[in-house]
Amino acid sequence: MSPNRRFGIGEWYGHSYLELPRKQRRQFAQDDSNHPCPFRIGGGPCSKRGGVCSFRLYENVSGEINEIRGPEDGLRILCPRRFEEDMTIFKWIGETVLGTPKPEIATEIGFLKSPDTQSHVGRIDMVLTNGKSDAAAFNWCAVEIQAVYFSGRSMSEEFRNVLSRQGARPPFPSHSRRPDYRSSGPKRLMPQLQIKVPTLRRWGKKMVVVVDKHFYDSLGHMETVDDLSSGDIAWFTVKFEQSASGEPFNLTPHKVHVTTLERATEGLTGGTPVTITEFEKSIRSKLRT
Repeated sequence: MSPNRRFGIGEWYGHSYLELPRKQRRQFAQDDSNHPCPFRIGGGPCSKRGGVCSFRLYENVSGEINEIRGPEDGLRILCPRRFEEDMTIFKWIGETVLGTPKPEIATEIGFLKSPDTQSHVGRIDMVLTNGKSDAAAFNWCAVEIQAVYFSGRSMSEEFRNVLSRQGARPPFPSHSRRPDYRSSGPKRLMPQLQIKVPTLRRWGKKMVVVVDKHFYDSLGHMETVDDLSSGDIAWFTVKFEQSASGEPFNLTPHKVHVTTLERATEGLTGGTPVTITEFEKSIRSKLRT
């Protein structure tokens, strides 16, 4: 990536980074305790160290920070709580999968038991239900919310960059950082799906995965199916739209993609095998060195 383009803070404690006044930026950079999270269910303080909700791609124009316009713009969500805004995704999932706009939420449900101790060694983080008490009408789906990790230097260096900035505009990011989709997808999300989905499939239940649009677009090609009943995983992708005034970003449903577990695994792996000729050529080149 060009040194004139870097990822930096998109939202900080729920506020658009570019719209924050200098005084508030300095306050956030100096103190990361007890700032409220405007997104989490039930309210409460931010639980993410440093308070950075999302990344955004910027460019340096004559020494000033500017947002990128076009397909590369948009938030890359770093904190799972960011997806909880106004319960929008839960209403959307409820209507699409369970037939209700007001699903009930259960968390930390034991899923795997140790054969030795019979204690739970694996849990499903979140389950949405249709709220029906009658066993025959009761329905539910598992939900996995996946933010993206980032690679690069600690954000503490960026906070020092904010504190040293004298102008009214925020500083251009001081170092190269990027969303790490390889760690977030194949290394974190894929094992969760491979462990949980086979059992859910036997039970006739669906796994819902919530990601932002850029996360989904980073995956390899996944063949989709036309109907929810024909797939194992429903990918609910969201985007974030900003008002003309620039503050705040609002979570907006984007698309639902339905896949089988097998096609999802291929997409998360994000590549296709090389030919044996190419592979053996690489072996021989290594041996010569």
